[in-house]
Amino acid sequence: MIEPTLISTNFPVIDARLSAAPDILLEEMVPGVVEGQLLLEREIRERTPTSGAGTLRDSIGALPVVVAQPVITGDVGTSLSYAQPVELGSRPHMPPVEPLVDWVRRKLGKRGKEGRGIAFAIARKIAKEGTPAVHMFEEGLKATQAQIQQLLAEAAARGVVRAGQ
Repeated sequence: MIEPTLISTNFPVIDARLSAAPDILLEEMVPGVVEGQLLLEREIRERTPTSGAGTLRDSIGALPVVVAQPVITGDVGTSLSYAQPVELGSRPHMPPVEPLVDWVRRKLGKRGKEGRGIAFAIARKIAKEGTPAVHMFEEGLKATQAQIQQLLAEAAARGVVRAGQ
């Protein structure tokens, strides 16, 4: 399983105010974390390759926000076991051919003996070279990190203002 990509709030100004008005800060920060999760989820999904079925892409999602004061954490991840070799690439190995037969049918429109032959050729190439890394989680986080930090900073500022009233 791919380790979830974390969106975490840990701002010093929050720590100081959290003890004085934790409910107010949570009311502001949790929606900010959720918004950040949704932004990150979209970016990761857009970077995720698909065979046409979209199984991996559709499996990527935001997980419930965890509040363990003073940190609020929102994860984006997937439970599909093959997400890790897609993210990080794989070493040479002989993959099962049947999923490749399906892939060849969906992506290349080849069926029957011709499709099976192409699938075996792909499997042999993977057995020789492995598969390249896509880095959809890593690149999605890089692309959204500044925007997510801005969302969280704005949420924290709103909470600090409300807590000071």
